[in-house]
Amino acid sequence: MTDTSTASRRHFLSRGGAALLGAAAAGALNACGGASAGENPIWIAPVNPPVVQPLPDGGLVSGHVAPAYQPVLDAFVANFRDRREIGASLAVTVKGVPVVDLWGGHSDTLAVRPSVPWARDDVSLVFSCTKGATALCAHMLVAQGQLDLDKWVAYYWPEFAEKGKDVITVRMLLQHAAGLAAIPFSTPVRPGGWADPDYMSGLLAATTPWWEPGTAHGYHGMTFGWLVGELVKRVSGLSLGTFFARHVAAPLGIDFWIGTPEAVLPRVAPMMAATEVLPVDPVAQAIARDPASMQAAMFFNVGGWLGLPPDTPPAYNTKASLQAEIPAAGGVTNARGLATMYAALANGGALNGVRLLPEDYTAQLGMIQSAAPIERMALLASRFGLGFHGGMDNRARAPGNSAILGPQAFGHAGFGGSLGFADPQAQMSFGYQMTRMGPGTLLNDRGQSLVDAVYGVLGRTSNRYGFWV
Repeated sequence: MTDTSTASRRHFLSRGGAALLGAAAAGALNACGGASAGENPIWIAPVNPPVVQPLPDGGLVSGHVAPAYQPVLDAFVANFRDRREIGASLAVTVKGVPVVDLWGGHSDTLAVRPSVPWARDDVSLVFSCTKGATALCAHMLVAQGQLDLDKWVAYYWPEFAEKGKDVITVRMLLQHAAGLAAIPFSTPVRPGGWADPDYMSGLLAATTPWWEPGTAHGYHGMTFGWLVGELVKRVSGLSLGTFFARHVAAPLGIDFWIGTPEAVLPRVAPMMAATEVLPVDPVAQAIARDPASMQAAMFFNVGGWLGLPPDTPPAYNTKASLQAEIPAAGGVTNARGLATMYAALANGGALNGVRLLPEDYTAQLGMIQSAAPIERMALLASRFGLGFHGGMDNRARAPGNSAILGPQAFGHAGFGGSLGFADPQAQMSFGYQMTRMGPGTLLNDRGQSLVDAVYGVLGRTSNRYGFWV
Protein backbone atom coordinates (compact mmCIF):
# COMPACT_ATOMS: atom_id res chain seq x y z
CA MET A 1 0.00 0.00 0.00
CA THR A 2 1.45 3.32 -1.05
CA ASP A 3 1.55 6.53 0.94
CA THR A 4 -0.71 8.06 -1.71
CA SER A 5 -3.43 5.47 -1.17
CA THR A 6 -3.24 5.92 2.59
CA ALA A 7 -3.52 9.68 2.22
CA SER A 8 -6.51 9.26 -0.10
CA ARG A 9 -8.33 7.13 2.43
CA ARG A 10 -7.62 9.66 5.17
CA HIS A 11 -8.94 12.40 2.84
CA PHE A 12 -12.08 10.31 2.40
CA LEU A 13 -12.61 10.36 6.18
CA SER A 14 -12.12 14.10 6.34
CA ARG A 15 -14.96 14.52 3.85
CA GLY A 16 -17.55 12.66 5.86
CA GLY A 17 -16.58 9.01 5.77
CA ALA A 18 -18.87 6.31 4.53
CA ALA A 19 -21.66 8.81 3.85
CA LEU A 20 -19.79 9.95 0.74
CA LEU A 21 -19.43 6.50 -0.77
CA GLY A 22 -22.64 7.00 -2.70
CA ALA A 23 -21.34 9.95 -4.73
CA ALA A 24 -22.74 10.02 -8.24
CA ALA A 25 -20.85 7.89 -10.73
CA ALA A 26 -19.94 8.91 -14.24
CA GLY A 27 -22.34 7.46 -16.75
CA ALA A 28 -25.23 7.22 -14.31
CA LEU A 29 -28.54 6.07 -15.77
CA ASN A 30 -31.12 8.79 -15.34
CA ALA A 31 -33.88 7.72 -17.72
CA CYS A 32 -36.95 5.81 -16.64
CA GLY A 33 -39.72 4.04 -18.51
CA GLY A 34 -39.02 1.23 -20.95
CA ALA A 35 -39.39 -2.51 -20.58
CA SER A 36 -42.46 -3.90 -18.88
CA ALA A 37 -42.16 -5.38 -15.41
CA GLY A 38 -42.63 -8.87 -14.13
CA GLU A 39 -45.74 -9.13 -11.98
CA ASN A 40 -46.88 -11.56 -9.33
CA PRO A 41 -50.65 -12.09 -9.46
CA ILE A 42 -51.13 -10.73 -5.95
CA TRP A 43 -50.38 -7.22 -7.25
CA ILE A 44 -52.27 -7.31 -10.57
CA ALA A 45 -55.82 -6.65 -9.34
CA PRO A 46 -55.48 -4.33 -6.34
CA VAL A 47 -57.84 -5.14 -3.50
CA ASN A 48 -57.18 -1.86 -1.69
CA PRO A 49 -58.43 1.67 -2.41
CA PRO A 50 -56.25 3.81 -4.71
CA VAL A 51 -54.39 6.79 -3.29
CA VAL A 52 -52.89 9.82 -5.01
CA GLN A 53 -51.29 12.43 -2.79
CA PRO A 54 -49.43 15.54 -4.00
CA LEU A 55 -46.00 16.39 -2.60
CA PRO A 56 -44.68 19.89 -1.86
CA ASP A 57 -42.14 19.73 -4.72
CA GLY A 58 -44.77 18.90 -7.32
CA GLY A 59 -44.29 15.15 -7.20
CA LEU A 60 -46.92 12.57 -6.34
CA VAL A 61 -47.32 9.56 -4.11
CA SER A 62 -49.51 6.93 -5.76
CA GLY A 63 -50.62 3.38 -5.07
CA HIS A 64 -53.10 1.32 -3.11
CA VAL A 65 -53.43 1.12 0.67
CA ALA A 66 -55.79 -0.82 2.93
CA PRO A 67 -57.75 1.68 5.06
CA ALA A 68 -56.25 0.42 8.33
CA TYR A 69 -52.78 1.22 6.97
CA GLN A 70 -53.36 4.97 6.61
CA PRO A 71 -50.59 5.59 9.21
CA VAL A 72 -48.14 3.85 6.89
CA LEU A 73 -49.18 6.08 3.98
CA ASP A 74 -48.77 9.10 6.26
CA ALA A 75 -45.25 7.99 7.22
CA PHE A 76 -44.29 7.41 3.58
CA VAL A 77 -45.50 10.91 2.61
CA ALA A 78 -43.72 12.40 5.63
CA ASN A 79 -40.42 11.04 4.33
CA PHE A 80 -40.80 13.23 1.24
CA ARG A 81 -42.10 16.22 3.15
CA ASP A 82 -39.75 16.14 6.14
CA ARG A 83 -36.81 13.84 5.39
CA ARG A 84 -35.76 14.78 1.84
CA GLU A 85 -36.85 11.57 0.15
CA ILE A 86 -36.44 11.89 -3.64
CA GLY A 87 -37.83 8.66 -5.10
CA ALA A 88 -38.99 5.56 -3.27
CA SER A 89 -41.40 2.65 -3.12
CA LEU A 90 -42.94 0.72 -0.24
CA ALA A 91 -44.81 -2.58 -0.20
CA VAL A 92 -46.25 -4.65 2.65
CA THR A 93 -48.15 -7.93 2.64
CA VAL A 94 -50.00 -9.71 5.46
CA LYS A 95 -50.84 -13.41 5.03
CA GLY A 96 -49.64 -13.10 1.45
CA VAL A 97 -52.10 -10.32 0.60
CA PRO A 98 -50.96 -6.76 -0.24
CA VAL A 99 -51.96 -4.11 2.28
CA VAL A 100 -49.58 -1.37 1.07
CA ASP A 101 -48.28 -0.70 -2.46
CA LEU A 102 -46.85 2.81 -2.77
CA TRP A 103 -44.43 4.66 -5.00
CA GLY A 104 -43.64 8.32 -5.34
CA GLY A 105 -41.33 11.24 -5.93
CA HIS A 106 -38.94 11.51 -8.85
CA SER A 107 -36.66 9.07 -10.64
CA ASP A 108 -34.05 11.49 -12.04
CA THR A 109 -32.31 11.38 -8.67
CA LEU A 110 -29.11 13.14 -9.67
CA ALA A 111 -30.74 16.15 -11.35
CA VAL A 112 -30.33 19.54 -9.68
CA ARG A 113 -34.12 19.74 -9.60
CA PRO A 114 -35.58 16.25 -10.07
CA SER A 115 -38.67 16.39 -12.24
CA VAL A 116 -39.31 12.98 -13.85
CA PRO A 117 -42.21 11.33 -11.98
CA TRP A 118 -41.44 8.02 -10.29
CA ALA A 119 -43.35 5.36 -12.21
CA ARG A 120 -45.00 2.31 -10.68
CA ASP A 121 -42.44 -0.12 -12.12
CA ASP A 122 -39.25 1.89 -11.63
CA VAL A 123 -36.43 0.06 -9.88
CA SER A 124 -33.05 0.82 -8.36
CA LEU A 125 -30.02 -0.72 -6.74
CA VAL A 126 -30.81 -2.11 -3.27
CA PHE A 127 -27.22 -2.87 -2.19
CA SER A 128 -27.09 -5.48 0.60
CA CYS A 129 -30.77 -6.37 0.35
CA THR A 130 -29.25 -8.54 -2.40
CA LYS A 131 -27.69 -10.75 0.28
CA GLY A 132 -31.14 -12.00 1.24
CA ALA A 133 -31.74 -13.13 -2.33
CA THR A 134 -28.31 -14.76 -2.50
CA ALA A 135 -28.85 -16.55 0.81
CA LEU A 136 -32.23 -17.81 -0.38
CA CYS A 137 -30.57 -19.48 -3.38
CA ALA A 138 -28.17 -21.32 -1.07
CA HIS A 139 -31.02 -22.38 1.22
CA MET A 140 -32.95 -23.80 -1.72
CA LEU A 141 -29.96 -26.01 -2.57
CA VAL A 142 -29.63 -27.07 1.07
CA ALA A 143 -33.31 -27.98 1.22
CA GLN A 144 -32.92 -30.00 -1.98
CA GLY A 145 -30.04 -31.97 -0.47
CA GLN A 146 -27.48 -30.60 -2.93
CA LEU A 147 -25.62 -28.48 -0.38
CA ASP A 148 -24.80 -29.44 3.22
CA LEU A 149 -24.45 -26.66 5.80
CA ASP A 150 -21.93 -28.62 7.83
CA LYS A 151 -19.67 -29.82 5.05
CA TRP A 152 -16.42 -28.00 4.45
CA VAL A 153 -16.61 -25.43 1.68
CA ALA A 154 -13.59 -27.14 0.11
CA TYR A 155 -15.70 -30.29 -0.42
CA TYR A 156 -17.50 -28.38 -3.16
CA TRP A 157 -14.70 -25.95 -4.00
CA PRO A 158 -11.31 -27.71 -3.59
CA GLU A 159 -9.18 -24.65 -4.38
CA PHE A 160 -10.68 -22.93 -1.33
CA ALA A 161 -8.84 -25.18 1.15
CA GLU A 162 -5.49 -23.37 1.20
CA LYS A 163 -4.21 -21.01 3.91
CA GLY A 164 -6.17 -22.54 6.76
CA LYS A 165 -9.55 -22.39 5.08
CA ASP A 166 -10.00 -26.16 4.96
CA VAL A 167 -11.90 -25.92 8.29
CA ILE A 168 -14.50 -23.43 6.98
CA THR A 169 -17.97 -24.89 6.59
CA VAL A 170 -20.88 -23.71 4.46
CA ARG A 171 -22.61 -22.67 7.67
CA MET A 172 -19.67 -20.41 8.60
CA LEU A 173 -19.91 -18.63 5.23
CA LEU A 174 -23.61 -17.97 5.64
CA GLN A 175 -23.26 -16.73 9.22
CA HIS A 176 -20.41 -14.29 8.43
CA ALA A 177 -17.97 -16.31 10.55
CA ALA A 178 -15.44 -17.41 7.92
CA GLY A 179 -12.95 -14.61 8.61
CA LEU A 180 -13.00 -13.49 4.96
CA ALA A 181 -14.74 -10.16 5.49
CA ALA A 182 -12.47 -8.33 3.01
CA ILE A 183 -9.61 -8.93 0.60
CA PRO A 184 -6.50 -7.35 2.17
CA PHE A 185 -4.62 -4.54 0.43
CA SER A 186 -1.67 -6.93 0.06
CA THR A 187 -3.77 -8.51 -2.72
CA PRO A 188 -4.90 -5.50 -4.78
CA VAL A 189 -8.13 -6.08 -6.68
CA ARG A 190 -7.71 -4.99 -10.28
CA PRO A 191 -9.90 -2.11 -11.50
CA GLY A 192 -13.30 -3.47 -12.48
CA GLY A 193 -12.60 -6.82 -10.86
CA TRP A 194 -16.03 -6.60 -9.19
CA ALA A 195 -17.61 -7.44 -12.56
CA ASP A 196 -15.93 -10.88 -12.73
CA PRO A 197 -17.24 -13.31 -10.07
CA ASP A 198 -14.70 -15.96 -11.09
CA TYR A 199 -11.83 -13.54 -10.55
CA MET A 200 -13.17 -12.36 -7.19
CA SER A 201 -13.84 -15.87 -5.90
CA GLY A 202 -10.35 -16.86 -7.04
CA LEU A 203 -8.84 -14.06 -4.96
CA LEU A 204 -10.84 -15.18 -1.95
CA ALA A 205 -9.71 -18.79 -2.41
CA ALA A 206 -6.13 -17.53 -2.05
CA THR A 207 -6.84 -15.23 0.93
CA THR A 208 -5.80 -15.92 4.52
CA PRO A 209 -8.66 -15.36 6.99
CA TRP A 210 -8.52 -12.24 9.17
CA TRP A 211 -9.44 -14.34 12.23
CA GLU A 212 -9.63 -18.03 13.09
CA PRO A 213 -12.72 -19.26 11.20
CA GLY A 214 -15.68 -20.04 13.39
CA THR A 215 -14.39 -18.23 16.48
CA ALA A 216 -16.04 -14.87 15.77
CA HIS A 217 -18.21 -13.19 13.19
CA GLY A 218 -17.90 -9.97 11.22
CA TYR A 219 -20.00 -8.61 8.39
CA HIS A 220 -18.75 -9.82 4.99
CA GLY A 221 -20.04 -6.73 3.19
CA MET A 222 -18.91 -7.54 -0.36
CA THR A 223 -17.19 -10.92 -0.07
CA PHE A 224 -20.34 -12.73 1.12
CA GLY A 225 -21.74 -12.64 -2.40
CA TRP A 226 -18.69 -13.98 -4.20
CA LEU A 227 -18.23 -16.73 -1.61
CA VAL A 228 -21.84 -17.93 -1.55
CA GLY A 229 -22.24 -17.30 -5.28
CA GLU A 230 -19.30 -19.59 -6.05
CA LEU A 231 -20.84 -22.35 -3.92
CA VAL A 232 -24.16 -22.00 -5.75
CA LYS A 233 -22.36 -22.24 -9.09
CA ARG A 234 -20.26 -25.24 -8.05
CA VAL A 235 -23.33 -27.14 -6.88
CA SER A 236 -25.97 -26.09 -9.43
CA GLY A 237 -23.86 -25.33 -12.49
CA LEU A 238 -25.53 -21.92 -12.74
CA SER A 239 -24.19 -18.50 -11.83
CA LEU A 240 -25.88 -16.95 -8.82
CA GLY A 241 -27.73 -14.40 -10.95
CA THR A 242 -28.98 -17.07 -13.35
CA PHE A 243 -30.05 -19.39 -10.53
CA PHE A 244 -31.97 -16.57 -8.84
CA ALA A 245 -33.63 -15.51 -12.09
CA ARG A 246 -34.77 -19.05 -12.96
CA HIS A 247 -35.72 -20.41 -9.58
CA VAL A 248 -36.90 -17.36 -7.61
CA ALA A 249 -37.61 -14.23 -9.66
CA ALA A 250 -39.32 -15.88 -12.64
CA PRO A 251 -41.57 -18.24 -10.63
CA LEU A 252 -42.60 -15.40 -8.30
CA GLY A 253 -42.99 -12.93 -11.18
CA ILE A 254 -40.87 -10.23 -9.56
CA ASP A 255 -38.79 -7.35 -10.87
CA PHE A 256 -35.56 -8.43 -9.18
CA TRP A 257 -32.25 -9.05 -10.92
CA ILE A 258 -28.68 -9.84 -9.94
CA GLY A 259 -27.28 -8.85 -13.31
CA THR A 260 -29.83 -6.53 -14.92
CA PRO A 261 -30.97 -7.21 -18.52
CA GLU A 262 -30.44 -4.53 -21.15
CA ALA A 263 -34.19 -4.06 -21.60
CA VAL A 264 -34.65 -3.15 -17.93
CA LEU A 265 -31.91 -0.52 -17.74
CA PRO A 266 -34.16 2.40 -18.79
CA ARG A 267 -36.25 1.79 -15.67
CA VAL A 268 -33.29 1.96 -13.26
CA ALA A 269 -33.11 5.14 -11.18
CA PRO A 270 -29.57 6.06 -10.02
CA MET A 271 -28.44 6.25 -6.40
CA MET A 272 -27.46 9.52 -4.72
CA ALA A 273 -24.84 9.90 -2.00
CA ALA A 274 -25.66 10.34 1.64
CA THR A 275 -24.62 13.80 2.75
CA GLU A 276 -25.25 13.42 6.48
CA VAL A 277 -22.51 12.31 8.85
CA LEU A 278 -23.38 10.28 11.94
CA PRO A 279 -22.11 11.54 15.31
CA VAL A 280 -20.70 8.04 15.99
CA ASP A 281 -19.45 5.93 13.07
CA PRO A 282 -17.28 3.03 14.30
CA VAL A 283 -16.31 1.93 10.78
CA ALA A 284 -15.12 5.41 9.78
CA GLN A 285 -13.25 5.66 13.05
CA ALA A 286 -11.52 2.34 12.39
CA ILE A 287 -10.44 3.48 8.92
CA ALA A 288 -9.12 6.74 10.36
CA ARG A 289 -7.05 4.84 12.94
CA ASP A 290 -5.69 2.35 10.42
CA PRO A 291 -6.06 2.91 6.65
CA ALA A 292 -4.89 -0.68 6.09
CA SER A 293 -7.62 -2.09 8.33
CA MET A 294 -10.14 -4.74 7.39
CA GLN A 295 -12.80 -2.02 7.35
CA ALA A 296 -10.79 0.06 4.86
CA ALA A 297 -10.20 -3.00 2.68
CA MET A 298 -13.93 -3.78 2.57
CA PHE A 299 -14.62 -0.36 1.06
CA PHE A 300 -11.49 0.39 -0.92
CA ASN A 301 -10.12 -2.93 -2.20
CA VAL A 302 -13.01 -3.97 -4.41
CA GLY A 303 -11.70 -2.78 -7.76
CA GLY A 304 -13.20 0.70 -7.53
CA TRP A 305 -16.86 -0.29 -7.23
CA LEU A 306 -17.30 2.05 -4.27
CA GLY A 307 -14.80 4.59 -5.62
CA LEU A 308 -12.68 6.95 -3.54
CA PRO A 309 -14.42 10.34 -3.24
CA PRO A 310 -13.85 12.97 -4.36
CA ASP A 311 -11.30 11.93 -6.99
CA THR A 312 -12.58 8.54 -8.15
CA PRO A 313 -16.35 8.15 -8.42
CA PRO A 314 -18.00 4.82 -7.61
CA ALA A 315 -19.01 2.52 -10.42
CA TYR A 316 -22.28 1.16 -9.13
CA ASN A 317 -24.54 3.48 -11.15
CA THR A 318 -22.88 2.53 -14.43
CA LYS A 319 -24.31 0.19 -17.02
CA ALA A 320 -21.37 -2.18 -16.58
CA SER A 321 -22.09 -2.51 -12.87
CA LEU A 322 -25.85 -2.87 -13.20
CA GLN A 323 -25.39 -5.67 -15.73
CA ALA A 324 -22.71 -7.46 -13.68
CA GLU A 325 -23.54 -10.17 -11.16
CA ILE A 326 -22.51 -8.73 -7.78
CA PRO A 327 -24.31 -11.11 -5.41
CA ALA A 328 -23.71 -9.21 -2.16
CA ALA A 329 -24.75 -5.74 -3.23
CA GLY A 330 -25.67 -5.43 -6.91
CA GLY A 331 -29.33 -6.44 -6.91
CA VAL A 332 -31.85 -4.21 -8.70
CA THR A 333 -35.51 -4.24 -7.67
CA ASN A 334 -38.26 -2.22 -6.03
CA ALA A 335 -40.39 -2.59 -2.91
CA ARG A 336 -42.77 -5.08 -4.51
CA GLY A 337 -39.84 -7.28 -5.51
CA LEU A 338 -38.55 -7.37 -1.94
CA ALA A 339 -41.97 -7.77 -0.31
CA THR A 340 -43.01 -10.56 -2.68
CA MET A 341 -39.85 -12.59 -2.10
CA TYR A 342 -40.21 -12.25 1.66
CA ALA A 343 -43.97 -12.93 1.53
CA ALA A 344 -43.13 -16.50 0.57
CA LEU A 345 -40.75 -16.76 3.54
CA ALA A 346 -43.28 -15.21 5.93
CA ASN A 347 -45.88 -17.80 4.94
CA GLY A 348 -44.16 -21.16 5.20
CA GLY A 349 -42.00 -20.96 2.07
CA ALA A 350 -44.72 -20.55 -0.54
CA LEU A 351 -46.77 -17.78 -2.13
CA ASN A 352 -49.73 -18.02 -4.47
CA GLY A 353 -48.95 -21.61 -5.43
CA VAL A 354 -45.19 -21.10 -5.87
CA ARG A 355 -43.13 -23.01 -3.30
CA LEU A 356 -39.53 -21.96 -2.75
CA LEU A 357 -38.75 -23.97 0.39
CA PRO A 358 -40.41 -26.71 2.45
CA GLU A 359 -42.47 -25.39 5.33
CA ASP A 360 -40.36 -27.09 8.02
CA TYR A 361 -37.15 -25.71 6.50
CA THR A 362 -38.57 -22.20 6.23
CA ALA A 363 -39.54 -22.27 9.91
CA GLN A 364 -35.88 -22.10 11.00
CA LEU A 365 -34.65 -19.38 8.62
CA GLY A 366 -34.92 -16.66 11.27
CA MET A 367 -32.87 -18.52 13.90
CA ILE A 368 -29.89 -16.41 15.01
CA GLN A 369 -26.58 -18.20 14.50
CA SER A 370 -24.11 -15.39 15.22
CA ALA A 371 -24.58 -12.64 17.78
CA ALA A 372 -22.16 -10.39 19.63
CA PRO A 373 -22.23 -7.03 21.39
CA ILE A 374 -19.29 -5.94 19.19
CA GLU A 375 -18.75 -7.82 15.93
CA ARG A 376 -15.48 -7.72 14.00
CA MET A 377 -16.36 -5.59 10.94
CA ALA A 378 -19.15 -3.15 11.84
CA LEU A 379 -17.83 -2.87 15.42
CA LEU A 380 -21.40 -2.79 16.71
CA ALA A 381 -23.91 -5.26 18.08
CA SER A 382 -25.22 -7.56 15.39
CA ARG A 383 -27.44 -10.64 15.05
CA PHE A 384 -27.14 -12.91 12.02
CA GLY A 385 -28.84 -16.09 10.98
CA LEU A 386 -27.70 -17.93 7.88
CA GLY A 387 -27.46 -15.10 5.37
CA PHE A 388 -30.25 -13.03 6.93
CA HIS A 389 -30.05 -10.69 9.90
CA GLY A 390 -32.53 -10.18 12.69
CA GLY A 391 -33.36 -6.99 14.50
CA MET A 392 -30.34 -5.05 15.75
CA ASP A 393 -30.47 -2.35 18.40
CA ASN A 394 -27.51 0.04 18.56
CA ARG A 395 -29.55 3.09 19.53
CA ALA A 396 -27.72 3.70 22.81
CA ARG A 397 -24.20 3.38 21.40
CA ALA A 398 -24.39 4.59 17.81
CA PRO A 399 -27.69 6.12 16.62
CA GLY A 400 -28.41 5.43 12.94
CA ASN A 401 -27.03 1.89 13.08
CA SER A 402 -30.11 -0.09 14.10
CA ALA A 403 -32.99 -2.02 12.61
CA ILE A 404 -35.79 -2.39 15.13
CA LEU A 405 -37.98 -5.27 13.92
CA GLY A 406 -40.18 -7.95 15.45
CA PRO A 407 -38.43 -10.56 17.61
CA GLN A 408 -38.82 -13.30 14.97
CA ALA A 409 -38.30 -11.11 11.90
CA PHE A 410 -35.43 -11.71 9.50
CA GLY A 411 -34.25 -10.19 6.24
CA HIS A 412 -31.59 -7.74 5.10
CA ALA A 413 -31.06 -4.00 4.97
CA GLY A 414 -29.13 -2.30 2.18
CA PHE A 415 -26.45 0.42 2.26
CA GLY A 416 -28.23 3.75 2.44
CA GLY A 417 -31.37 2.48 4.12
CA SER A 418 -33.36 0.07 1.91
CA LEU A 419 -34.89 -3.00 3.58
CA GLY A 420 -36.65 -6.27 2.90
CA PHE A 421 -37.78 -8.67 5.61
CA ALA A 422 -40.24 -11.33 6.69
CA ASP A 423 -41.99 -11.56 10.04
CA PRO A 424 -43.43 -15.09 10.24
CA GLN A 425 -45.09 -14.36 13.60
CA ALA A 426 -47.22 -11.69 11.92
CA GLN A 427 -47.18 -13.41 8.49
CA MET A 428 -46.00 -10.01 7.25
CA SER A 429 -43.49 -9.07 4.58
CA PHE A 430 -41.97 -5.64 4.00
CA GLY A 431 -40.05 -3.99 1.17
CA TYR A 432 -38.70 -0.45 1.04
CA GLN A 433 -36.44 0.92 -1.68
CA MET A 434 -35.16 4.47 -2.12
CA THR A 435 -32.56 6.36 -4.16
CA ARG A 436 -31.21 8.99 -1.77
CA MET A 437 -28.84 7.14 0.50
CA GLY A 438 -28.72 7.91 4.19
CA PRO A 439 -25.85 7.43 6.64
CA GLY A 440 -25.16 4.42 8.82
CA THR A 441 -24.91 0.68 8.39
CA LEU A 442 -28.59 -0.22 8.79
CA LEU A 443 -31.79 1.90 8.76
CA ASN A 444 -32.04 5.65 8.95
CA ASP A 445 -35.14 7.45 10.14
CA ARG A 446 -36.98 7.06 6.83
CA GLY A 447 -36.99 3.27 6.73
CA GLN A 448 -37.40 2.87 10.48
CA SER A 449 -40.39 5.22 10.52
CA LEU A 450 -42.11 2.99 7.95
CA VAL A 451 -41.33 -0.18 9.90
CA ASP A 452 -42.62 1.48 13.07
CA ALA A 453 -45.86 2.50 11.36
CA VAL A 454 -46.49 -1.04 10.08
CA TYR A 455 -45.93 -2.57 13.52
CA GLY A 456 -48.20 0.06 15.03
CA VAL A 457 -51.03 -1.01 12.73
CA LEU A 458 -50.33 -4.65 13.65
CA GLY A 459 -50.93 -3.77 17.29
CA ARG A 460 -47.37 -3.78 18.57
CA THR A 461 -47.00 -1.22 21.34
CA SER A 462 -43.34 -1.10 22.42
CA ASN A 463 -39.84 -1.25 20.95
CA ARG A 464 -38.22 -0.25 24.22
CA TYR A 465 -36.08 -3.36 24.51
CA GLY A 466 -34.94 -3.57 20.91
CA PHE A 467 -37.88 -5.35 19.26
CA TRP A 468 -41.44 -4.44 18.36
CA VAL A 469 -43.72 -6.36 20.73
